[in-house]
Amino acid sequence: MIVLDTCVIIDYFKGKNRSFGIVNDPDAVTTVITHHEILSGIKHRKAKKEEMIFRRFFSDIKILDFDLRSSEESSDIMAKLLALGKAVNTLDVIIAGIAITNGADKIISRDKDFEEIAKITGIEVEVY
Repeated sequence: MIVLDTCVIIDYFKGKNRSFGIVNDPDAVTTVITHHEILSGIKHRKAKKEEMIFRRFFSDIKILDFDLRSSEESSDIMAKLLALGKAVNTLDVIIAGIAITNGADKIISRDKDFEEIAKITGIEVEVY
């Protein structure tokens, strides 16, 4: 299972070629956090056409939930990062916690925060 970070999905809809194969991989999934990040931006801009397009996309891809187990995992990750003095975006840590809890093989992102997360968790991260 490959977890797609928010930026990968946004790049896909912006037509950036490097994201096409990634998003169309049959093992690709995303998280409820990515769903939140994308829809909150769309709703803020009141972009009804984009909202319909993304809702269709989200109905076709598996979305991993944030539950108590992933909350425990992400809080462990954050505690380790803070102990090392690493400032990492909380939502990225939650995405990683969700991915790890659900047995994901890899997270794909443009966000370098995931490289710091990978150093302490062992999950494979592909930053493109």
